Amino acid sequence: MKELAEFDFDAGEILLFDKPLTWSSFDGVRKVKNALRIRKIGHAGTLDPLATGLLVLCTGRKTKEIDQIQAQEKEYTGTFRLGETTPSFDLETAVDAARPYAHLTAAAIGAAAQQFVGALEQTPPQFSAVKVNGQRAYELARKGQAAEIKAKHVEIKAFELTRIALPEVDFRVVCSKGTYIRSLARDLGAALGCGAHLTALRRTRIGAFRVEDALTLADVQALAPPRPEPGPDARPRRDGRPPRRAGLDFYAAQQAGGAPPADA
Repeated sequence: MKELAEFDFDAGEILLFDKPLTWSSFDGVRKVKNALRIRKIGHAGTLDPLATGLLVLCTGRKTKEIDQIQAQEKEYTGTFRLGETTPSFDLETAVDAARPYAHLTAAAIGAAAQQFVGALEQTPPQFSAVKVNGQRAYELARKGQAAEIKAKHVEIKAFELTRIALPEVDFRVVCSKGTYIRSLARDLGAALGCGAHLTALRRTRIGAFRVEDALTLADVQALAPPRPEPGPDARPRRDGRPPRRAGLDFYAAQQAGGAPPADA
């Protein structure tokens, strides 16, 4: 790993960051920016809070390359759970329907998955950042309002099932920009007649950039220059954890083993 003095953030650097679970992409940008004292930085492709993995960060003059990097193909690994659906197509919301799945064979699941390889029209989730009449779709969805979201042209270049242990199915997907893996979970479940939702997602690659080469949170903290000791009147520093994020209350309650909020 390079030393901090070897970076020229103003001239431009491309940093690969392994985003932790429950952090938004903006949380990752802010953490790296503040820790390494970078003046200008942005990310090349949003990653959902309930996903982990590769976030490509561009600094200084390299921010001009963000659109080019965003356009490159993506690779993901993760897990679908068959037999249950949720409104968000993932763990952000509670299960709203359950159907039998035990009759499904590996061959049937594999054949259904291959239906989605190639160019297709995919409708993004209601719980997504797609803008509808100037509002994010997820803002409407969290108020119980359904948005009319148009299907988008995407391409699934590879859809490999790496483990089948019903009701769980692990996968590897290579896809174009704009593909929603949560929507792929919904569509696969519909094709199988049992429903499905996404329970784990990790972005492993964007173009030639790989998560194996990414900085972890510990790496960023190790690179960070020492901060001066605060004076007696200084306000207390935050502990570095991201703030509680709207929309993750149900997930947080489930992970803690407690009851979800009354309005979840």
